[in-house]
Amino acid sequence: MAQLNGWGHGHATAQQRHQVAHRIVHEAFDRVEPRIVQAVELFLATPISPNRFYSVELALLVLMRTLGRMILQATIQSLEPDDPQLLPLDLYLQCGGYRRRNEKTRNQSIATRFGNITLWRRGYRSWERGEEAIFPLEMMLGLTECVSPALLSFLGQAISSAGMSQGATIALLREQCDVKMGVKRLRRCMEVFSEPMAELRQACQVDALLEALRQADQSSGNRKPVLSVGRDGITLREYRHRYFEVATAATVSVYDRAGKRLKTIYLAWPPELGQATMDSMLTELLNDLLSRWGGPLPRLAYVTDSGSNEVGYFEQVLRRMNHPCTGKRLDWLRVADFYHVSERVWAMADALFNKNQEQQAYAWARRMLKNLKKPSGASRVLHSAASLYHRRRLGKTRDESFWKAYRYLQSRTKHLRYSEYQSNHIPIGSGVTEAACKTIYTQRLKLSGMRWSFAGAKQILTLRTILLSGTWDATFGSYLKSIAPIQLRPYEAGCTKHLQNAG
Repeated sequence: MAQLNGWGHGHATAQQRHQVAHRIVHEAFDRVEPRIVQAVELFLATPISPNRFYSVELALLVLMRTLGRMILQATIQSLEPDDPQLLPLDLYLQCGGYRRRNEKTRNQSIATRFGNITLWRRGYRSWERGEEAIFPLEMMLGLTECVSPALLSFLGQAISSAGMSQGATIALLREQCDVKMGVKRLRRCMEVFSEPMAELRQACQVDALLEALRQADQSSGNRKPVLSVGRDGITLREYRHRYFEVATAATVSVYDRAGKRLKTIYLAWPPELGQATMDSMLTELLNDLLSRWGGPLPRLAYVTDSGSNEVGYFEQVLRRMNHPCTGKRLDWLRVADFYHVSERVWAMADALFNKNQEQQAYAWARRMLKNLKKPSGASRVLHSAASLYHRRRLGKTRDESFWKAYRYLQSRTKHLRYSEYQSNHIPIGSGVTEAACKTIYTQRLKLSGMRWSFAGAKQILTLRTILLSGTWDATFGSYLKSIAPIQLRPYEAGCTKHLQNAG
């Protein structure tokens, strides 16, 4: 588009572009050079000390930012010609037409990584009354709320990082980028930015998992690679209605033939009754991954605790899931989290031994935990616990505690084959998912005095899961491609009669 419509330097020769770049850089450097020389000269003229070294480093940092800001401003200013006749008179965008305005107007609040810069650009007024004018150069540069793409990426990563808040993000922008931004503008940026990022998240996460599966398939070892899925819930307090609800997080991990975890991607959703959205997100991701994976199918494992939503997803979705390409039923292996099972073993130990037998209770529980990882481990633990139970008289409270823990193991024996799991390098604990709840939610949404709404939490969780999954660069690159104004083109005589009449 830039070559067809007069924007940019697409028609210039290589020598002409070199001359323009040379002029821009040298003009900026000539203006900043005296201040750089003065800062260095001042440092050389004073005794060496940590204080002077600190001062000169900060001074040079500010000057380099100033130099970068001047070069960036002059560079983007050169993209639009001064002669309006070099630009098309009319533009066509999304079934509407726009007429060129000959005079340029100023936008002095374009935020960049170097600070605010000023851009003089030429607008186009809509053919229809009441419609807003457009500025093609700003659209081609990909500005969002007058924020440059580089700063928008920095902003998104900053606000979704652990320990950050809106106030901390605004302070960070001022300190590192010399940009002053209010809460309203920050929220508008996140609102406009997070929705398309959410739409692009799955494709980039699947790409990362496919690369991990290829590495796992080529790894050395005598076991099959493992694709492990987990999900868990965490309680959050909603500020507006002042009650607690359960949010959910999910993980998908790839393990190589030696049992080494190569990649983990994260999903999260704010509190929702029934967690249907998380079911849909996780199922779509798995179907997309399996449909695009052309190699040998890895072992499929679902490692979670025994919460109602977690078990319900396995029973209603995973057990009935067919391969999206072959149509064959997938063999998902359900693994009950070892650490939740361990809690029941300790509960039985507390019930079977009184307060004067703490050492015996500890020794028995430790022995049972080792037995759990042996063949028929769950049966060994249940037999030992039943044998001790019939030799003791327990009070009502201890008796209820014992049977609650006993039945927990008894009803899940087929999911406690830890010896088999370990021999095939299948994870036996949901530590990855438990840690995800902490890193996704606790470190960002459960800070002291923090408030959130459903919409705000959704935006932060979208960006945070992309950041933690290690797919930020790929997702943001896809976002930049999606906002390119490909529908913006010169108006031609062959347009529809309706548009001609509107003109």
